[in-house]
Amino acid sequence: MEEEGRRLLEEGIRKKVISPGKGDLSTFPNGTKVVFHYRTSLCDGTVLDDSRAMGGRSKPMELIMGKKFKLAVWERIVITMRQGEVAEFTCDTKHTALYPLVSQSLRNISVGKDPLEGQRHCCGIAQIHSHHSLGHKDLDHLQANPQPLVFAIEMLEVLPPGSFQLDMWAMTDKEKLDSVPLIHEEGNSLFKQGKIKEASEKYYNAIACLKNLQMKEHPGDESWVQLDQMITPLLLNYCQCLLLQSQYYEVIEHCSSLIFKYEDNLKAYYKRGKAHAAVWNEEEARADFAKVLELDPSLEASVNKEVKAMEEKLRSKQAEEKGRYKGLFDFKAMPATATTVSPNLSLASAFAFH
Repeated sequence: MEEEGRRLLEEGIRKKVISPGKGDLSTFPNGTKVVFHYRTSLCDGTVLDDSRAMGGRSKPMELIMGKKFKLAVWERIVITMRQGEVAEFTCDTKHTALYPLVSQSLRNISVGKDPLEGQRHCCGIAQIHSHHSLGHKDLDHLQANPQPLVFAIEMLEVLPPGSFQLDMWAMTDKEKLDSVPLIHEEGNSLFKQGKIKEASEKYYNAIACLKNLQMKEHPGDESWVQLDQMITPLLLNYCQCLLLQSQYYEVIEHCSSLIFKYEDNLKAYYKRGKAHAAVWNEEEARADFAKVLELDPSLEASVNKEVKAMEEKLRSKQAEEKGRYKGLFDFKAMPATATTVSPNLSLASAFAFH
């Protein structure tokens, strides 16, 4: 421990153990996931970030070793910690210059925004010397005045490579592509178990992996088309989950995008027809169901069942509305003491005023 402490000091890092951890120190091979809470402060005690409070959620940081995280000093300090350990690390300015950019990304993530929102398309060093605002006064000040920082770290978990599923951002392109069939199957299994929300999350994650890869290809190229063909069944499964969760307008949007590219996609027409029927778009629903029959006449019984259900819902809705407004404009039923309408006011104006 003393030898490690001396090495850290030589590198411009001072470690103070607040609470020792348990077990042996990991060797932290590449691919190890470390999960920890952190609090970042200036040397005068001013707190910049606290993972227990950011975005109103107590979400710990997850770091994959060997993935060249932008703030390299975090990889350096966590490998000195045991699971359960709490320690403070005071790091010289040479280690903290990129913290404002990292903090901006982490703050964006904590409130559900794009982690790169607000960052220019240039390298980190160029951004340090840029006068572009990061959207936070404290980070703008820190970027203009680099200084040592104190990182208080609580090590929660150390997970060896292969014992967890990588988040998309931490995957290589090959890992993303290889993960999709597995995620797809997990989604199917959850769907069969009736866990619709969980299944939809799996399908969404698989789509996100493929979309990320597709962005690197030129639209229409062979690789782009192959990825798109992998996305299509996942998106249809995702839409089925959305239908069961009554998210009809999102289903209409996704199915319309599929139909725009694949005019003969029967399943997209069928699901969009059901979504239109659910939100009272009778004309659109009938058009989609007619297209389904045109593409596959053998589905007549299923389509007729959907159309009949829609018609019954429409009749019920019309009857409900008729009952609701019955007598509303029956002026014979109005009491004799009703307010007299000025001849200078229209009947519609009188109702508006009262």
